[in-house]
Amino acid sequence: MTISPRDADWREELRLAHNAKYRTSIPRARMPELPASYRVTCNSEVNQGLSAEMAVLEATRCLDCPDPQCVTGCPVGINIPGFIKNIERRNFSDAATVLRETSTLPAVCGRVCPQERQCESKCIYNKMKKPAVAIGYLERFAADTENMRDHSHDTVNRPRPNGRKIAVAGSGPAGLSFAGAMAKLGYDVTVYEALHEIGGVLKYGIPEFRLPNRIVDIEIQSLERQGVRMVKNCIIGKTLSYDKLLGMGYDGLFVASGAGLPRFMGIPGESLVNIMSSNEYLTRINLMHAGVQGYATPVPKADRVAVIGGGNTAMDSVRTARRMGASKVMLIYRRSEEEMPARLEEVRHAREEGVEFMTLHNPVEYLADDKGRVRAMRVQRMELGEPDESGRRSPVPVEGAIEEIPVDLVIVSVGVSPNPLIPNSIRGLEVTRRGTISVSDSMQSSIPAIYAGGDIVRGGATVILAMGDGRHAAEAMHSYLNETRQTDTEQ
Repeated sequence: MTISPRDADWREELRLAHNAKYRTSIPRARMPELPASYRVTCNSEVNQGLSAEMAVLEATRCLDCPDPQCVTGCPVGINIPGFIKNIERRNFSDAATVLRETSTLPAVCGRVCPQERQCESKCIYNKMKKPAVAIGYLERFAADTENMRDHSHDTVNRPRPNGRKIAVAGSGPAGLSFAGAMAKLGYDVTVYEALHEIGGVLKYGIPEFRLPNRIVDIEIQSLERQGVRMVKNCIIGKTLSYDKLLGMGYDGLFVASGAGLPRFMGIPGESLVNIMSSNEYLTRINLMHAGVQGYATPVPKADRVAVIGGGNTAMDSVRTARRMGASKVMLIYRRSEEEMPARLEEVRHAREEGVEFMTLHNPVEYLADDKGRVRAMRVQRMELGEPDESGRRSPVPVEGAIEEIPVDLVIVSVGVSPNPLIPNSIRGLEVTRRGTISVSDSMQSSIPAIYAGGDIVRGGATVILAMGDGRHAAEAMHSYLNETRQTDTEQ
């Protein structure tokens, strides 16, 4: 029997339809995790990663959409179907290569990015009322598999140097993303970090049990192999001025100094001993090893800990407090749990680890013992009113509903403000009312050779949004410097 072209097309469509039905019947992979009873006793990473078999099966769920919306949900524009299909074909190294075409920190992003609100929220499975493809799990798998390989004999194909030098202020996700993108374009890039460790918020702000430092170090080593230089203990705006950088021959500066200035609520008793910001608490433990034998960094030892806030940093703080030995850890949040900005996974992990959630409560005063230390807090019960400008319902006090709760340590995690050092040190650099650096859509500041991104522009954002800023700024600065060079040549 002869098969007409039309019949052949029909049979191919039927085969694809059957294949899609099989793919959509596969359940989403579950991330292997350490048991809560064990993980609160140590800093071991909670999520253990997918096995090769789990990753290949999960990759098989991807329907390879002709118009993949998942890519539009990624701030750095990763070719998501491209790397996932390589995993499905067991081409794990090729999958990592696809990731690194656009992402400088895939092993980091696979762990800490809120994929459920970004790429996975755009997955076509959502329209089918099915769980999205586990893009984050697969990104972590591909990056980790490649990172475990011996790179000592790798040949790095660096682009031809273009003769231009670029400085980066800050080694957090925005700075590292920018540095990697500029290195690929042939620039001589140096990253200046104020602290004694490269990594910025990835090192001081995110605990080991969520993002091990060794993972960050591996990603940094990858950048160094590309020729990016890292300088520690150097504060742009103090150790080195902008004028000094110009004198050193730098053609451009990318400011990624973050938002490390903590905010407090301004309520009575907030200056008592053992009331501290989440930034200070996490930095002492994550970066300066407080509580670890052999290190002298002090940190309050407490049995009853309250953390104020509902974001990822608040979740990191309550979970860290449990690991530091507190028997009662409370999360105080003025809205309901549904409105918490923290990742759902982090909320679940905190609850499993014994954290008590006091939602719709807000502290109004702290009380001291006879030595000036916090001994209790008064909290106001709240209820939800009308939505505010963010679309969330505003919390309003319930009249007369105040209770007193004993506490030994309070960690305030209600937001951060931009680091003012660089904006204050460069004459003519425009800032907003919030103290963030004012930039155009291309991330260019009021001084043409200075670009900025990440928290110093946004005032507080996710790792992947900061990375997107860095990548976008690199493309824009490259175009600007090329235009400047062409104009100089013509003149």
